[in-house]
Amino acid sequence: MIVRGGSSVYGASVGILMLDAQFPRIIGDMGNALTWPFPVHYKVVKNATPDLIVRNNAAGMLDPFIEAGRDLIEMGVKGIATSCGFLSIYQQDLKDALGIPVAASSLMQVNLINTLLPASKKVGIITIDAESLSAAHLEAAGVPEDTPIVGTQSTTKFGDTILNNKLELDVDASRQDLITCAKDLKANHENVGAVLLECTNMCPYAADIAAAINLPVYSIYDFICWFQSGLEPRRF
Repeated sequence: MIVRGGSSVYGASVGILMLDAQFPRIIGDMGNALTWPFPVHYKVVKNATPDLIVRNNAAGMLDPFIEAGRDLIEMGVKGIATSCGFLSIYQQDLKDALGIPVAASSLMQVNLINTLLPASKKVGIITIDAESLSAAHLEAAGVPEDTPIVGTQSTTKFGDTILNNKLELDVDASRQDLITCAKDLKANHENVGAVLLECTNMCPYAADIAAAINLPVYSIYDFICWFQSGLEPRRF
């Protein structure tokens, strides 16, 4: 058997562009390598703070993300993901500039989930900041305009830690924040038949949310596992 080289590192097909953040990333978080059932490569995009990406529309950060994506490609990845759902606004630019598959946002799953649900139901979104999640973010991910959306905002323990990039995370309080948001979403929108977590830091709480509202819950974890399965199909 003859194999071909060309990369310095092998075995990881997914590269993840990380925000420049300091908040804790527990197992289940996209930025914790122990979350994944397969190896991944990470690249931190300098100065891409949560505040800049979420509250300030990632202003001026496209080129740094492209440069970091190219570094991951040089390491041998076959597909690129990002660690913030608000980077949906760069989906088109990133895939065109990098020339390989790009999964920029969990939001890209909305239409697929809707096709799974009865006609009377639709997916609802829990986001880190509903006020900052603009029509442009939704359009870039193909999210229908009438999609129900709730946010944790910076007034919750979870939102405050992530958006303000704090060093300590109250895991139990964060779990309750997200369960409360999910219950509000379901109570205020009777047609919600599933929930999508926009924020990549919400994944550790997906099972608790599903149990609390008795609905399917989808996240970036599900998306990237599916994404990787195409980049490296299982051999039977």
